[in-house]
Amino acid sequence: MTRGAALLPLALAAAAIPSAAAAFSAPANEAVCRGSEGYAASFGGRRTFTLRPADLTAIKAALSADPAIAAAYRDLIARADRALAGKPGSVMDKRSLPVSRDKHDYVSLARYWWPVPANPKGAYVRRDGQTNPEIESDRFDRSALSRMARSADVLALAYYYSGEAKYADGAAAVIRAWFLDPATAMNPNMNHAQAVPGVADGRPEGVLDGASFIAAIDAAGLIAPSGALTPAETRGLEGWFSRYVDWMLTSPNGRGERAAKNNHGLWYDAQIARFALFARRTDVAARVAAAFPKARIDRQIDPSGALPAELTRTRSFHYSLYALAAAYDVADSAACLGIDLYDHEGAKGRSLRKATDHVAAYRNRAADWPYPEMHWPAGTLDELLVRADIAWGPGTYPRTAHDDFALRYRIVPGARR
Repeated sequence: MTRGAALLPLALAAAAIPSAAAAFSAPANEAVCRGSEGYAASFGGRRTFTLRPADLTAIKAALSADPAIAAAYRDLIARADRALAGKPGSVMDKRSLPVSRDKHDYVSLARYWWPVPANPKGAYVRRDGQTNPEIESDRFDRSALSRMARSADVLALAYYYSGEAKYADGAAAVIRAWFLDPATAMNPNMNHAQAVPGVADGRPEGVLDGASFIAAIDAAGLIAPSGALTPAETRGLEGWFSRYVDWMLTSPNGRGERAAKNNHGLWYDAQIARFALFARRTDVAARVAAAFPKARIDRQIDPSGALPAELTRTRSFHYSLYALAAAYDVADSAACLGIDLYDHEGAKGRSLRKATDHVAAYRNRAADWPYPEMHWPAGTLDELLVRADIAWGPGTYPRTAHDDFALRYRIVPGARR
């Protein structure tokens, strides 16, 4: 029996009592994510789930001494200042009106679907790996959603590292416009996400767009000491995500995405587990984490460590990494509930560790990858391996800090580059 299997009954019981849940393998001097409170107890009240106190505290201490961190910080502040100068985005910015006739409903276009030149007003067709630039147009909400998540994240980090209240106020304004202000807030659904003209007004695949909300949750936690979001607003944000969790659990699109057998299913789990934690619905998060070994690891990772559902894509390596990033997010949320998914080993050795080793073997060996890949994602692999070294290191995998990543994960002594 794995540590994860042994801990499942305990975690499910602890879900009703968040303070009783603790991560499974943190060193004695390392902060612990505790259920729906995240890292708040050891991070000055900052209720984060992705950003770790030990990392950010060490990075902040090195701002002036480490040239790479100093350069990343200067770039962060420049981006934060640009975000402050802009208007917070909202679903009200789009030019189109959803079929629901409610502009508060989110609308996006499926990434790989294109009009047929001979029949531009007819049904769109799929071209895997070829992004239709129309997805970023102001007819849809995708660009505004991405900008919201980036701005909230960048402004919150700028506040943490600089201590300047203007950045916290900016992050709060961004979050308020997207989630809380009745005049601009998005309805908590993805009924019309990743629509395909002539095919569907919205699809289960559109649930994936909500992955951007994960960053907004940590941004809200990181600015907590500033008071830029009031307690009532924080409760309102939790309520928004609770309603969104209900939508994910009960809607046709939500149920359809949960049934997906590729990276979409993994990202469904990553989102609902994190959103449920933030919404203080640890019972939902615990059920997702408890089911994950059998539902995802055993079914989506083969004995070699490959993810077969991703290997048929034109960007097979990219999607293998993308799927693993979602699995890591689930494992991080599970750790908050005392469930060890990182060290789970299923039938014939299927595991996150084996899947990580499988992709890590191709670092600096793009030409040896035996499946289709249109654009080799070297930087994405390095970022994944930083997270892997946190899970199984230090020193197990290379830690190479790239730009903004240097402000999120510290390079510790002994970690390989």
